[in-house]
Amino acid sequence: MDKIPGQKRAVQYLYPPIDPFAQHTLEVSGGHSLYVEECGNPDGVPVIVLHGGPGGGCSPAMRRYFDPEVYRVVLFDQRGCGRSRPFASVRDNTTWDLVSDIETIREMLGIDRFVVFGGSWGATLALIYAITHPERARALVLRGVFLMTQAELDWFYGGGAGQFWPETWARFVDLIPEDERDDLIAAYHRRLFSGDMQLETKYARAWSSWENALASVYSNGQGGEAPGDYARAFARLENHYFTNRGFLEQDGWILKNAHRIADIPGVIVQGRYDMICPPRRAWELSRAWPAGELRMIRNAGHALSEPGISAELVRVMDDLASG
Repeated sequence: MDKIPGQKRAVQYLYPPIDPFAQHTLEVSGGHSLYVEECGNPDGVPVIVLHGGPGGGCSPAMRRYFDPEVYRVVLFDQRGCGRSRPFASVRDNTTWDLVSDIETIREMLGIDRFVVFGGSWGATLALIYAITHPERARALVLRGVFLMTQAELDWFYGGGAGQFWPETWARFVDLIPEDERDDLIAAYHRRLFSGDMQLETKYARAWSSWENALASVYSNGQGGEAPGDYARAFARLENHYFTNRGFLEQDGWILKNAHRIADIPGVIVQGRYDMICPPRRAWELSRAWPAGELRMIRNAGHALSEPGISAELVRVMDDLASG
């Protein structure tokens, strides 16, 4: 958390590091096993944390947004990433499998209703879960909203964000022959699933670097080089989900079904200068969700670790605890 200016300041808003009080390996469908952990108060208010990507995995830093005396915090690595197995696998790995996994986790832990906390793809999954199981979501806390629409994919992989970061965009695009650049998701898909581990890792690092470079408002346009195993899982899973448009029945499915969460309270924390998930979608969601409150954070981008975003998420969770 020290590389980007401003990230050290974010730490002051967070709760001190805490360790899990329970860790589980949960066997689910399709031969997958999930890593699940619990931390905080075993008798506290249940909150489930949905990480981004798809393919990002959960981290110890994600535990620190919650008062450990108040919340029973549940984190898990979604199919194919982190400590879940098989690693980087897209077999039997769809949005609906993940929704089913959340239900399996809830039932295993004997939880009736969760606060559902998710950012980026985690916000997408939180919304889909709540739309599918509205009786199981006591509140939604969303950050960096992504609605899994074609317009959002076109923005990030069709040159929209590249208008602001042309030199970074060029590094991402130049790896692809000119005659394939009309569909970069498909072009990268061919390479990420080529069966050649060296080639897959090369393009996985490029895919991951493009996204990482634009995550923070403090970025200098350099995404760094992620470890090969992490990059491969992240890029393959993300590309798999985007190739299949999130496995949703139609474009705009979340907004079309937002009436199902109309009475679920929640907060959207959105960076004003989010280059990955532009604020317009968060605004559209807030208009379709009467019980959801939009809090736009000035001088913030997409990253969970942005100081303003970290501070607001802690404030939201503290307010829920006291309310």
